[in-house]
Amino acid sequence: MLRFAPSPTGDMHIGNLRVAIFNYIVSKQRGENLIIRIEDTDKERNIQGKDKEILAILDLFGIEYSQVIYQSENFRFHSAMALQLLLELKAFNCFCSSDWLDKKREEAKESKTAYRYDDACASLPDELVIDNESPFTVRIRKPHEAIVVKDHIKGEIRFEPNDIDSFIIMRQDKTPMYNFACAVDDMLSDVSLVIRGEDHVSNTPKQILIREALGYDKKIEYAHLPIILNDDGKKMSKRDDASSVKWLLEEGFLPSAIANYLILIGDKTPKEIFTIKEALEWFSLENISKSPARFDINMLKHVNREHLKMLDAKELSRYVGFADEEIGEVAKIYLEESNTTKELKAKIASIFAKKDIPDEFKEYAQTIVKIIKDAPYFEEYEGFKNYIMNESGLKGRNLFKPLRILLTGAEHGPDIAAVYKYIKNYLGEIVK
Repeated sequence: MLRFAPSPTGDMHIGNLRVAIFNYIVSKQRGENLIIRIEDTDKERNIQGKDKEILAILDLFGIEYSQVIYQSENFRFHSAMALQLLLELKAFNCFCSSDWLDKKREEAKESKTAYRYDDACASLPDELVIDNESPFTVRIRKPHEAIVVKDHIKGEIRFEPNDIDSFIIMRQDKTPMYNFACAVDDMLSDVSLVIRGEDHVSNTPKQILIREALGYDKKIEYAHLPIILNDDGKKMSKRDDASSVKWLLEEGFLPSAIANYLILIGDKTPKEIFTIKEALEWFSLENISKSPARFDINMLKHVNREHLKMLDAKELSRYVGFADEEIGEVAKIYLEESNTTKELKAKIASIFAKKDIPDEFKEYAQTIVKIIKDAPYFEEYEGFKNYIMNESGLKGRNLFKPLRILLTGAEHGPDIAAVYKYIKNYLGEIVK
């Protein structure tokens, strides 16, 4: 079993989508199910409707899954297993106040040492633990030996006992902390491989410690993906528009192209342009670079254009607001100067929009419009052009400049003869 575990606290980040795509690919390669676990335990940060948005995006990208689980539904198991650890003395109640712990953190900061909880409550007498009515958290006891993680991407990672303190597993309100809920849920779902971002590397030994303390002896495999950097070489954050999958889709990037690009960066792929289905044949976690991947919007535009070229004309026309093969063919012509469906839609819209004619060409344009309205049907642009030329007496830029604007809404663009081939049946709508 593999799992993708997003939090419904904001727009889906491209790093999270990359994790989802890799989990999907590997689950297919291994013949194992993929579950979606909505990690909704942080009630204050949860945003209503974001869970549905996440699932809609996964569906849009063709990421198939067997089940959707909400982490909050497992609270009873988290509580029961925390109690088990307490009864077996593998965890203890901690009565240290937040102010006291903040003071200890500040002291560590001033002494330039890493903060570690000092186990002040680890050996309290039973009567204090049982009878004390003060608020308390539950902490798991720190490890006594090193924890070694064999990562598919990063190789072997070793965590010494001093790297991990007796950390909190249950809050004062008796809801589980992230690492405890995550570890328990991975057990409950019989997860075999966890693929996630490298920002979770420090969580991995804690989750292993929890499972071992609970007597769970199945070894879970791990693969931590390097972060994605922006143009400045910094980790992509919410301040980077391109970090949002929703933004990319609104800007006119195809799901297939976004998936292609997210698999491509930091990976050794046999070719540049491909689909997820094709990636199933050769994708390997071991080929992922250990170094961060840099997000290049221009490269994504290139990949997107190639995926747009792969669409048939009728399908492409739908992306620009039509369902017409001829308009799709016009869109294909404009792909030479467009990278996204948003850009294409603007190009096609300008053909049918009211034309803004420069003053020096307005008189010529009015003459051309009258001639076009009364002109016979011409199959080829050459005959159409010659007819207007003969009827108007215009030539050179006085003919071709206003004619191009009238037909396309722009002073510059692709070969007008190529465009005319597919818009000739719409001249009545175009030249108003």
